[in-house]
Amino acid sequence: MALETSGGVKLAGAKRGRYSSLQKRIMVAGVIFIAPATLYTLIFQIFPVIYALYLSFTNASSSNVQGSQFQGLEGYREVLLSPEFWNALRVTVQYTIEVVPLAMAFSLGLALLANRRMRGITFFRAAFYLPNIISLTAVSLVWMWLYSNDGFFNYVGSLVGLEHIRWLSSPAIALHALVGMRVWKALGGNMVLFLAGLQGIPEELYEAASIDGAGSWARFCHVTLPGLQPVIVYVATADLIYLAQSFSEVYIMTSGGPIDSTTTMNLLIYNQAFQYNQIGQASAMAFLLFIVIFAFAFFNVRVMTRRANA
Repeated sequence: MALETSGGVKLAGAKRGRYSSLQKRIMVAGVIFIAPATLYTLIFQIFPVIYALYLSFTNASSSNVQGSQFQGLEGYREVLLSPEFWNALRVTVQYTIEVVPLAMAFSLGLALLANRRMRGITFFRAAFYLPNIISLTAVSLVWMWLYSNDGFFNYVGSLVGLEHIRWLSSPAIALHALVGMRVWKALGGNMVLFLAGLQGIPEELYEAASIDGAGSWARFCHVTLPGLQPVIVYVATADLIYLAQSFSEVYIMTSGGPIDSTTTMNLLIYNQAFQYNQIGQASAMAFLLFIVIFAFAFFNVRVMTRRANA
């Protein structure tokens, strides 16, 4: 029952009024706080994607004096019939497939070393993580010098009598040279994730395996790898998505050459949009790349999850 004051005002109703007013102020404050981030996402992320999707169905071009005209799936058909598209897709897939397993294997090895209890291990963890904090542009410039004719790798090779290798100017070698750089760049970030996963595996599992007579390799196969399965799935998927969109290192180190042997999808999209001014076709390529990345990521998660549950 609500109490009344001498003036006949119900206290319960007054409390409900105060609570309602407080809740409204909290809601208004919440909206004010999230409004900048929401507007940023809508204006600079969601709207460009929607507009690019629209452009992919047009013949938009900066050189088209008549303006863009809607042409349906014609732009997608032209892209799918283009040999440049299929070459860039092949290069992107090969680049990704080469980098991901090597980066994961070396990163896991570094994580196993960094997980040991020894003096100065904190310093080594920081040193191993160093590649991840360096700008990809800076890394690409440094590795360009390492791969140059008078660079470090050719200098070391000359000490043992090897001829100079054209690391970035040979169609047969250039993509593999980029792979070597990209594996080194991915070590730090992947190592930290694997290290977190290793430290989350209960020590009792290793002790039980040792009591059962399991050696180091058996403990790694039957304790470490199953315990790291969620991290492995995440790292593989994240690396796949990131590498399939590679642009900076390719643009800086080879510009897609020699003879388009390192032209990735993102570099082809860039050239199509900003060199040839074919905005519509570039947008169509971007959404085809999205479909490919989504399919690969979905397939990767499904396969690795099934293996983990088998």
